[in-house]
Amino acid sequence: MAGQLAVTVIIPNYNGKAFLEPCIAALQRQRCRDFQILVVDNGSADESVEWLKEHEIPAIFLETNTGFSGAVNAGIRAAETPYVLLLNNDTEPEPDFLGELLRSIRRSKRIFAVSSKMIQLHHKELMDDAGDMYSLAGWAYQRGVGQSSKGYNRFCEVFSACAGAAIYRREVFETIGYFDEKHFAYLEDIDICWRAKIFGYHNMYCPTAVVYHVGSGTSGSRYNEFKVKLAARNNIYLNYKNMPLPQLLLNMIPLAAGIAVKYGFFKNLGFERAYAEGIKEGLATMGTCQKVVFHRRHFSNYLAIQWELLAGTAVYIYEFSRRKLLLNNPHT
Repeated sequence: MAGQLAVTVIIPNYNGKAFLEPCIAALQRQRCRDFQILVVDNGSADESVEWLKEHEIPAIFLETNTGFSGAVNAGIRAAETPYVLLLNNDTEPEPDFLGELLRSIRRSKRIFAVSSKMIQLHHKELMDDAGDMYSLAGWAYQRGVGQSSKGYNRFCEVFSACAGAAIYRREVFETIGYFDEKHFAYLEDIDICWRAKIFGYHNMYCPTAVVYHVGSGTSGSRYNEFKVKLAARNNIYLNYKNMPLPQLLLNMIPLAAGIAVKYGFFKNLGFERAYAEGIKEGLATMGTCQKVVFHRRHFSNYLAIQWELLAGTAVYIYEFSRRKLLLNNPHT
């Protein structure tokens, strides 16, 4: 049966029983039926396991919490379909969501991932994510977050698909590797898409694949010490792993400046200690990461990525300025 289908929808779940029912109900309303559902439960302590078994939802039950990366890797390895669609449990996709993502990734065999148009569930007039970007300063950010959901209607290339609601070409994982389980959570989606770009693949954004997202459904808040520390550590891993030494040296000044600015940002929020601990841990342990081996045949891809990092910085400045303008004048 699985070999006859195109997509396996993998839903990582950790204590998310309250989100599972509306998420799966929305999937069951998809107009495209060329998929199967697979929930990967990360050792939940709530009633998730009982609910999944009671409703006979196909699932993998892990004994402990392996993080987002561990959960989705288990699902990807278990899948037999050409494509896998990763979907957060706190999402509710529109009926054409899956079909539009499938149509988009089939446009070219060089497309690794396609990101969806994520809209805030409780504020449907606002965007949540239109694909993820990365900058020379080492800042990852969600394109379009907090801006009008009436915009961002152009199919385009992005640095990374947001793994909260994105489709991937499964066979490519065998070439570039799977999600890095050292990350546990946060920035693992940018890492996998960066690796795909090094190998010459593209990551796209599909505006017609609409999904509504609660946001922080598992962690419970946008910022907390756990998230800040983990993201800071993973950002060190991200650059160390994917940049060859000459590129790291070239970007050392903007990366250091980015860390300094981020420290000031988190100091204002009271999380400077967690951020500093994350940076320190990242620097101390980055040598344990599996660094992408540089091949001369990928040199042009590295040049293209460097250009994207520069462009990502410009887009960040533009979107940040636009967001400040909207906050100061909401009628603009």
